[in-house]
Amino acid sequence: MLVGAVGSLGFMLYAARHQNSRILLLLFAAWVLSPFVAVVLANAVSQRWSVLTRATLNVTMLVITLGSLAIYGDVALGHTKAKIGAVFLMVPLAWWLLIAVLVPIAAFVSRGKTR
Repeated sequence: MLVGAVGSLGFMLYAARHQNSRILLLLFAAWVLSPFVAVVLANAVSQRWSVLTRATLNVTMLVITLGSLAIYGDVALGHTKAKIGAVFLMVPLAWWLLIAVLVPIAAFVSRGKTR
């Protein structure tokens, strides 16, 4: 997760290298890092969760890390024509939705099963 977070932040800063607003950069940085922080905190409290829920969280962490690096790298290095700001706004939103859907579903499915 650390590599994904640092890499994502680095790609964001590189893509926004011509941006003069420090406040805007800070807000984007917080937004880009927020899914990483969320899953790391969830992982820290997941010791009492079911095996299925923890496995789902671990796969979600891997998807977020690899997906972020691939998408942000593609945008930062200019391989896509997408608007840079839109990508750095929508990708964290997509990760939040992924977390909000998958982890509760796994917890619901594993309810009543033994660890």
